[in-house]
Amino acid sequence: MSAIGNQGNRGGRGGHGRGRGRGSPATSIAGSDAGLGGRGGGSGNPRGQTLSGRGGGFIGRPSRASFTRGFDTRGRGTGGEGKQLNVRDEMPMRPGWGTLGTEMKVRVNSFAVKILKNIVYDYHVAITPYKVGAGRRARIFQILESNPIYAPHVRYIAHDSSQRLVSATKLPQPLSIPVPYVEEGQTAPLPNALVFTVEIRLIRELDMRELNAYMDGQPDHSDDDTGPMISALNLILQQHAASHGTRVGKNRYFFPSSGLYPLGPGLEAYRGFFMSVRPTYKQLTVNVNVCMTAFYTPGNLADAMIAFNGSTGGMPGSFTRGLKVSTRYLGYTRKRTVMGIMSTTARQMRFQCDELNGVVTMEEYFQRRYGIHLDHAHDLPVINVSGMTCLPAELCEILPNQPYRGRLGNRENAEMTKYACNPPDTNAEIIVSQGFPALGLRWYAQGVPLQGFRITLNPEMVTVPSRVLPAPRITYRSGNCAVHDGSWNILNVKFHVGSDLRNWAVLLVQDGGDEEFTGTNDPALQQFIEMFAAKCRSSGMNVPTLPTSIATSRLPHPRDDPSRTQALEQIRKAITQNLDRNNKPSFVLVLLSKIDSYIYPGIKKLCDTVLGIHTVHMQLKKARGNNQDQYFSNVALKVNAKLGGTNHLLDPQSMRWLTEKRTMLVGISLTDPGPTSKLCALSIVAVVASVDSDFVQFPASLQPQKSNLNKGAKEMVEKLDDLMVERLLLYQKKNKSLPERIFVYRNGVSEGEYNLVLQHELPKLLVAFKKVSPEALYRPKLTITVCGKTRRARIIPMDYNVMDHKGNTQPGTVIDKGITNVYSNDFYLQAHPGLQGHARPKHYVVIYDEQHWSADQIQQGTHTTSYGYVCATKAVSLVPPAYYATLACKRGRSYINSILDAGEDKTSTMGGRETLEEQTQQVDDRAMKFWGNGVHVDLKESMFYI
Repeated sequence: MSAIGNQGNRGGRGGHGRGRGRGSPATSIAGSDAGLGGRGGGSGNPRGQTLSGRGGGFIGRPSRASFTRGFDTRGRGTGGEGKQLNVRDEMPMRPGWGTLGTEMKVRVNSFAVKILKNIVYDYHVAITPYKVGAGRRARIFQILESNPIYAPHVRYIAHDSSQRLVSATKLPQPLSIPVPYVEEGQTAPLPNALVFTVEIRLIRELDMRELNAYMDGQPDHSDDDTGPMISALNLILQQHAASHGTRVGKNRYFFPSSGLYPLGPGLEAYRGFFMSVRPTYKQLTVNVNVCMTAFYTPGNLADAMIAFNGSTGGMPGSFTRGLKVSTRYLGYTRKRTVMGIMSTTARQMRFQCDELNGVVTMEEYFQRRYGIHLDHAHDLPVINVSGMTCLPAELCEILPNQPYRGRLGNRENAEMTKYACNPPDTNAEIIVSQGFPALGLRWYAQGVPLQGFRITLNPEMVTVPSRVLPAPRITYRSGNCAVHDGSWNILNVKFHVGSDLRNWAVLLVQDGGDEEFTGTNDPALQQFIEMFAAKCRSSGMNVPTLPTSIATSRLPHPRDDPSRTQALEQIRKAITQNLDRNNKPSFVLVLLSKIDSYIYPGIKKLCDTVLGIHTVHMQLKKARGNNQDQYFSNVALKVNAKLGGTNHLLDPQSMRWLTEKRTMLVGISLTDPGPTSKLCALSIVAVVASVDSDFVQFPASLQPQKSNLNKGAKEMVEKLDDLMVERLLLYQKKNKSLPERIFVYRNGVSEGEYNLVLQHELPKLLVAFKKVSPEALYRPKLTITVCGKTRRARIIPMDYNVMDHKGNTQPGTVIDKGITNVYSNDFYLQAHPGLQGHARPKHYVVIYDEQHWSADQIQQGTHTTSYGYVCATKAVSLVPPAYYATLACKRGRSYINSILDAGEDKTSTMGGRETLEEQTQQVDDRAMKFWGNGVHVDLKESMFYI
C-alpha cells in the first residue's frame, strides 16, 4: 500500500497527537478509502418502520441543507486570465432521502466491523543505508519477523511491506534494528551479506473515537480527514491476505487454493477477493467481493512461447516483457526479469567469449561451458534479461503467482467471463465460505492479525433498505412498447424518426473466415443484403435502393502479415478505388468473417479520420446465424442513430426534469494509458453533449492528452474548456440558443479524485462559458455528478418472489442508505437487467449542484435517462452520456492502438540501449502524428463512435 494516500496533501486531523487540529505535516501518512469504528444494531426507516437483519439495519443521517465554503481559482485561457472564479470547496451534502419506488430489504456484500481499541499507533519505516527496491523491502520485513527485537510485537503489528507500520501497542522509541540480509532459501546470512538498518519512528496516535464521531453524522465532523484511520484499518484487515496471497492493485488478493482456471497459452485465471473498509452512517463495514484475474502459467518459458506461437502465429512480444523467470544452469537458482524477445536464435547469436578463446554462438557457449544441449537453438529467439544479457528461453522457468498485466484476447476474455459470471447467491456463498478464511477475516481463528487489534467482524452480510424505481414509457412512431425487467421488444415497431439510406455501400472483407461469401456476385450475399435492407425499411428507414457492393482481394494470412498493415492497405484501396469521393455513401456496411484486433480499428481509423464515412461492422458468423433477425434489428438501431435518426423516445412526463428548461446533458471520460501501455503516455479525452430537446443525439469531441506516468499520479482533463466550447457552439448551431442548464456526468473518477474535479475541471467549465459568449454574460446553472470508478458493492435479493430470472435484483433498484457516504449526496443504482452473472450497480456522487436537485429528482432522473441509450432495447448500466463518452474514448484509443502495439513489440525485441523515457517519447510522437487532425469534419456532428 502506498504510504501517502489519496488525501495526503490535505493533512490529517490529529497532527502528531490525538487532537483534531489541522496541519499535520506533508510527511504525514494519509490514507485511502475505508473506515473503522462502528456499532451494529437496527433502526427505523423514514416511515418509522423497523429495518432489521442479521447484518444490522440502517437509517440514514438526518437531512441537512447543503453548505459550501467558497474559494477563488483563476480562470485559464481566453477570457479567463486574471479573473477570479468563485467555486465551491465542498461537495453538496445530501439533500434528503429518496422516497420514490417500491421499498424492499436487500443484502449487500459488506460486513459489520467492530473495533474494541481506541488508539492505534502509526509509524514510518525507513530502511538504510542502501537503496532498496520493493521486492527487497518486502523480504526485509519477512526477515524482521524472526528478529528478537521485533518478534515479540508481531501479533500486534500490520504493515505495507514498505514504509508504513501500525501497531496496537506502543513500540519502544527510538527503535532501530540491524537486519543482515538473507535470500529466500538460505538458512543464515552469508559472511559478506548486506546489513540494513530498519528505523521505526512514531508519527502519530490515531484515536478511533474520532472516526466514530464522523460516522455519527455530527455536522462539526463532516470535514474530518478520516484518511489516516481508514488506511490504517485497511492495513490491519488486509495483513493476513498480504502475507498469504498475491496482491494485484490496491485491494485485491488472489489465492491459487481458491481456484485455477485455464484461459489460453501461458495463462490461467486465479480467483481472489477484493476487500476495503468503508465508513457508513453509524456503522463501519468491510466490503468483500469475488474477483478474477489472469496469471502466467508456471512452467518452462520455451514451452509457453511455442504454445503461444501455435495459437497466434507469432512470438509473445509484449506478453513476456516484465515476466519473472528463474534459471538453474549456474548451479543455484537465480531470478531474472525478461526485458524482451530478441530477433535471433541461440544458433544465430554470436559474441566474443574470452573464456572460450574466440567468437562463439550462444548454442556453442552453453554446450562447451555448461554441457547443456539446447533443443530449440534453431527455432526460438533468445530473450533479453537485462542490458545486453540474453539467454535461451528453454533455460528459464516462469515463476508462479505472477499476474498478467497485458490485454487479454477475445478467447481469453470469453473464458474469463465464463468462469467469473456467477449468480448473486453463488457469489455470496463463495465470499463467506472461501473469502473469509482466505482473507483472515475469521477473527476468532488462531493467529489472525485482527486479534491483536481487538477487531471483530459479523459474518452475516449487512441488510439495507432499497427501492425499485418505476421505468419510463418507451415510445416509437408506431406506438408505445411495454417495458418488462428493464427491456422491451421492438418487433413490428418503427423508429420514431427514420434516416435516409439513399446512398450506401457494402464492403466484403475477404479474410478466409467462417461464413464468408465468395465475392460480390455470390447470390447468398445479394440475398443477405436484401434481407438487411428489408429490416431497415420495416424499422422505418427510407431505403429506396440497394447498395453498391465491393470486396477486397484475399487478405494475406496473419502469419505473413502480423500487424495486418498489408491487409489494411488492400482494404484502403478497395474503398478508395471503388467509391466516388465526390458522392460519398452515407455509410458503409463492413462484413467481417474473422475477429481481428487490427482490421476493425484500422477500418475505423481510415473511415473516421481520413475518408469521413460512417461504417457499421457485421460479424458474419453471428449475422448469418440462427438469430439473424434480432442481429439485423440491433445493427439497424446503430445505423439509424449514426445517420441522425431517432430510434425511440421516453415519455414526456419522465423527461420533464430535463425539458422544463433548455438543458444540455454532458458526458466526460478519460482513458489513461493503463498498466499495459508501458511505452505510451497518451490518454484519450472525450466530451459528448446532447444537441436536441429529446436527448437522443450526442456528438463528441475527442483529443489525445499527455499523461503523467508517475505512480499514483491523478489525471484530469487538461483542455476541457476548449472541448466544452465545441459542444456549446454545436448546441447553439442546432438550437439557435445556448442551454440554460448543464448536467455533467463525469465518468471514471475514483473517490480520492472528487476534489480534483472541483479544483481543476470545474474552473475550466466556467471558463468555457465565458469563451463561448465573451461579450454577453453567459452562465448556465451547472450540476456535476461523478460516475464512480471500480466500486465493488453488489446487491443480493432476499425475496425470491421479486428477483429476476438470473437471481438479481430488479432493474431500477436504488440504495441511498446503509452503504453510502455519511455526508455526501450519493446513491447506488442498478438500472439495467443483469445479463450475465451478478449485476453491478453504479455509484453516483453529486459533487457540484447549482440546481439543487432533490434526491428523488436526481435518482429517478438518472434511472429514466438510462433507458435512452440509442443502440439497445434495454436500460444500460451506466447513464448514457457517460457511456457515450466512454465509447468515444475507446474509439479514439483504437485509432492509435496499432502504433502503441508496434511500439510495444519493437521494444520487446530491442537490446535495451535506449532509456524508457526515450522509447516512450518515440511512441508518443508517432501516435500523435498518426492521430493527425482527428475525426473528419464530415463526421464531427454525428455519433460516429457508436
